[in-house]
Amino acid sequence: MTSVLVSIVNWRTAEMALSAAEAALAALEGIDGAITIVDNASADGSEAVLREGVLRHGWDRVRVIQSGCNGGYGAGNNVAIRAGLPGGGRPDFVYVLNPDAFPAPGAIRALLDHMEQHPETAIAGSFVHGPGGDADASAFRFFSMGSEFEDAAKTGPISRVLSRWIVPLPTPSETTRVDWVTGASLMLRQSVLDRIGLFDEAYFLYFEETDLCLRAARAGYATDHVRNSEVTHIGSVSTGVSTLRRLPGYWFDSRWRYFAKNYGRSYALAATGARAAGCLVLGLRRLLGGRSQQNPPHFLRDLIAHSLRTGWRSVVPEKGTATAAPARSEP
Repeated sequence: MTSVLVSIVNWRTAEMALSAAEAALAALEGIDGAITIVDNASADGSEAVLREGVLRHGWDRVRVIQSGCNGGYGAGNNVAIRAGLPGGGRPDFVYVLNPDAFPAPGAIRALLDHMEQHPETAIAGSFVHGPGGDADASAFRFFSMGSEFEDAAKTGPISRVLSRWIVPLPTPSETTRVDWVTGASLMLRQSVLDRIGLFDEAYFLYFEETDLCLRAARAGYATDHVRNSEVTHIGSVSTGVSTLRRLPGYWFDSRWRYFAKNYGRSYALAATGARAAGCLVLGLRRLLGGRSQQNPPHFLRDLIAHSLRTGWRSVVPEKGTATAAPARSEP
């Protein structure tokens, strides 16, 4: 029977992670598999809350693993993937779920059915919406110099000219092949992970799922957005990141790594220049017309400072396929 391992990475959101596990359990009904919650060294009592919650509910298909360090989202999922199913078995598929995401009862089955019917598909993602039902961006194009300029400029005429490079796609009305899907809810084919590797652990947060989808595409596999797999996502619960706040350093680190690793350092510098130019366009429009749209506070200054600090460095080798964070599972 086909098996699915559900991976939920927690960092200081234990109660919400338990709620995500409860929703995932309901969505696993009739499917062989298990759920692993990885606590990424929360150091706030999360691990105890998770273990007590699993015992209280009597969830025999759920286990808790302590990663031993907060290596980031991809690293936490890698701990669960390497641990495999309880008893040491390997799943056929891995379903990655955010701790603040809640699959509808048929969401996992929809992804599994699609993957089994399409052997060329390595990664499948869900239609994700907020608590009020409004669609979140969940289907995307790969990032490029054009998308960097367009996203920073936030200007209608520029967006129309560069429409083919806009990263977020309109929400598909049916199952569609895309470049990449959101990491809040996605299914991975284990046999493909064996070939291309796991999440690159050099990304602490952001761009790790994009990188994985790009590696799959370069290996000849597809990524699909499955419309009838629906997931409610609250968003930014553990990171606190929003467009109204100054972006953390790890966002700039991940962005730089994505471009430099996959397209070369020269392309990464050019993409940074394109984004900086877009910021200047938006700044001029705001100065002349008082536009309400804006980039996060201090964004251009932080972008340039980061580029000056890191632009000369070589990209370090990918870690996600070679090392494992220490894991301690419940006996």
